[in-house]
Amino acid sequence: MEAVDVVAASLRRRFDATRVSFHIVDLTGKAVVRLASVSDVEVGREAERVDLFGSEYERVIRTQLPIHLDRNGGGQRLITPVTNRGDAIGVLEMELPHALDEDALEEVKEAAHALAYIVIANQRFTDFYTWGKRSRPVGLAAEIQYQLLPLALSCEAAQFAVCGSLEPSQDLAGDTFDYALDREILHLSVTDTEGHNTRAALTATVLVNALRRARRNGAGLVEQAEQASRALADHADSHATGQLLRVSLHTGQARLINAGHPSPLRLRAGVAEEIHLEVDPPLGIPDLAPHPYRVQDLDLQPGDRLVMLTDGMLERRAGGVDIRGLMETTGHLHPRETALALTSAVRDAAGGRLQDDATVMCLDWHGPQESQRQVSSGADTGQASPARHSLSELRARER
Repeated sequence: MEAVDVVAASLRRRFDATRVSFHIVDLTGKAVVRLASVSDVEVGREAERVDLFGSEYERVIRTQLPIHLDRNGGGQRLITPVTNRGDAIGVLEMELPHALDEDALEEVKEAAHALAYIVIANQRFTDFYTWGKRSRPVGLAAEIQYQLLPLALSCEAAQFAVCGSLEPSQDLAGDTFDYALDREILHLSVTDTEGHNTRAALTATVLVNALRRARRNGAGLVEQAEQASRALADHADSHATGQLLRVSLHTGQARLINAGHPSPLRLRAGVAEEIHLEVDPPLGIPDLAPHPYRVQDLDLQPGDRLVMLTDGMLERRAGGVDIRGLMETTGHLHPRETALALTSAVRDAAGGRLQDDATVMCLDWHGPQESQRQVSSGADTGQASPARHSLSELRARER
């Protein structure tokens, strides 16, 4: 998209840069792809991936701070995060003939933040950024499933930070996660439909849109669950498990419906534990659910981390993964890195060949007493991850 070229040209002129590049984070969260211009896009061509782990790009995305690197032969390489509300979109990379002073660095950071808004606005009109995020062509089921995810996988506010991660199986199994932020309420959901491939993706389409329709029409949790259940029974002839959660930003009250879904986990004071809930029937089986779905109170206190997951995270071949231990080991990380660590650990344990989608949604609850974010160029750097450990080191520590 020409907007990237315009920003790059402006920075080249302003700071005498010899090169300016925008690297977008792909959907896996494990690589970045350099986007230079629309002419880079060729039908059927895979994007050029750069693995994040151990790279300077990973350090910038994790810490949400720019880094300066000396170049051979003189000059400097500057890498700056491109982020909006904690959603790490990518990085801006510049090659400069000399180091920048603090005022100039602030200008670059502001330009990178502006680029985040440009990407968000322009992706409504082009496939350019979607092409970059995909890294490689996807099948029909994956195309449908990715369209059901939130446009931003991460979100920060004064009271919380949240991020979801989905590791698809070989035969996509219809996992989804969703969130929405209203003036007073944070809405979260994690769902897992019956079946695989396109059938599961179509079932998930009915389910996610039924939930969104009910939520946007102002329905409460029970009505959302009942409307979604009827939609699955009437239009998909299928069922799904799921959890629907609402958290009041003003009081911190958290209420949840559990429709046949695995229990969430909570990290409190460094200790992870399972939250035991009453289990109602899955969505889409009205004969098994003659009574209304039950709304349960969830004990959520400032400083807690909540992890909602699908049963793919518990699959037999990943039985060696200590999810609670990994939550404790990664408790100092941003939800973005913890969610990725959890799903990646399960995928690695299964030898990269999951039988079921593995999905988590990680919520950090800061509390209703918080009213201001400490923001630097689109991220709360006080909540960002340190750059000390790679994911392989974290998993080694877990073992």
